[in-house]
Amino acid sequence: MTPIRLSGPGLAIALAFATPALANSPLLESVKNNPQRAKALCAELKALNAQGLSYTSPQAVAQIAARQGLSNTDAEILSTYVVGLYCPDVR
Repeated sequence: MTPIRLSGPGLAIALAFATPALANSPLLESVKNNPQRAKALCAELKALNAQGLSYTSPQAVAQIAARQGLSNTDAEILSTYVVGLYCPDVR
């Protein structure tokens, strides 16, 4: 059986139905309680878009993970959360 890999809209939908524990995770709370951090991440994601990279691309996820000190999975979750709440114009 092949594992399902969610990204972009699929990940956003999965997050919308996530358990309350995930919704209150320190990772997501870190930007929810610090809009400046969210805005800074939006700026990074917009810069990646300007380079022709989608925020869900493996290169962008790896770059965000490295800059934020996160795993690739956490970087993808954080980026999707931030795009959904703070910068929906990011692609």
